[in-house]
Amino acid sequence: MTTTRITSIRAAMIGTGFMAAVHGEALRRLGVDVLGAAGSSPERAAAHALAENLPVAYASVAELLADERVDVVHVTSPNHLHHEHALAALRAGKHVVCEKPLATTSAQSAELLAAARASGRVHAVNFMARFYAQCQEARARVLGGGLGDVHLVSGSYLQDWLLYPTDWNWRVDREQGGALRAVGDIGSHWLDLVTFVSGRRVSETMADLRTVHPVRLRPGGRGGTFAAAGGDGEPRAVETEDAAGVLLRFEGGMRGVATISQVSPGRKNQLAFELDGGAGSLAWNSERPEELWQGARDEPNRLLLRDPALMTPAGAAASDYPGGHAQGFPDAFKALYRAVYRAVADGGPPEEPDYPTFADGHEQLLVAEAIAASASSGRWTAVRRDAPAEAAPRPSNTTIKDPA
Repeated sequence: MTTTRITSIRAAMIGTGFMAAVHGEALRRLGVDVLGAAGSSPERAAAHALAENLPVAYASVAELLADERVDVVHVTSPNHLHHEHALAALRAGKHVVCEKPLATTSAQSAELLAAARASGRVHAVNFMARFYAQCQEARARVLGGGLGDVHLVSGSYLQDWLLYPTDWNWRVDREQGGALRAVGDIGSHWLDLVTFVSGRRVSETMADLRTVHPVRLRPGGRGGTFAAAGGDGEPRAVETEDAAGVLLRFEGGMRGVATISQVSPGRKNQLAFELDGGAGSLAWNSERPEELWQGARDEPNRLLLRDPALMTPAGAAASDYPGGHAQGFPDAFKALYRAVYRAVADGGPPEEPDYPTFADGHEQLLVAEAIAASASSGRWTAVRRDAPAEAAPRPSNTTIKDPA
């Protein structure tokens, strides 16, 4: 039973980039009070607070975490700081929403999962693609047996914002973004989504990674996410992949194949999947989020446009607007945070969370490491789930870094 109104909960951001703005906008639509943000410098925090109309510009992450008014911390800093910032927030008694990937190694994500469970606080990872209404609809139909036994999932996550060798962002840097870039940054969304919709986890993988631009030009300033290509810069060696092809074996025998790319011209942000079963198929594309394609062998194919009057109860519940009133990217964030903040209002995570938790973030780190190992060895590699989260080592660093 909810005892606290969502609108009485206060949040703050660690990070001042594109995702911080998206998180904040979704929270304000729910009526959540977003107090402020901490950035890589007091100046960046002040600029973000001014741009986003926030009342507080924190001078540091430590100052933000010391603010007793803050109930929930959203971690939107660069990937290599997620572990440190999320752990510090938990230790400060805050509920935490962390951008993906949850960490840069499974040892770090295991530690975060153990700490989150021990804290009793709500912990969530920003796998927001689950909250498109048609993805909720697809899951309900698959788990309800509408496709029969699902034997194949295929699809892709394609972008073009790193197409040119003059394109640069902190994610390109292995030290900040992690060992896997395209797979870790957007592939994790695809893998989490198809796991959610199908109800099956990846058991083995065979992967091929490709760095299209082994040298990129790093500009003198900061390369923003989805920023236009520059023309000048310092040549820098690139150690992370621009694209990946991944074969997958899932628990229960389902097979999968995925293409992940940040160098596909014309694809701005397209996540797509198709599930094929003995009784039918379903397909969805994030650039056409209102449509759910339904395939059949012996009758005409159908295209279900999002309309709560025509959907399962799960799909209808995820629809905030009537049919013909489009829901898209920002609405998926809002729906995710509605579920998370409902748990915060209740005082802690439910027994069966209806949102992605640190357990889901840890799962995708385990899958990512199997993908990296497979690409290195050229062999099928099993996902290792034999190390319990509670066994992870404690961190050695005690100083909280501000976002880079």
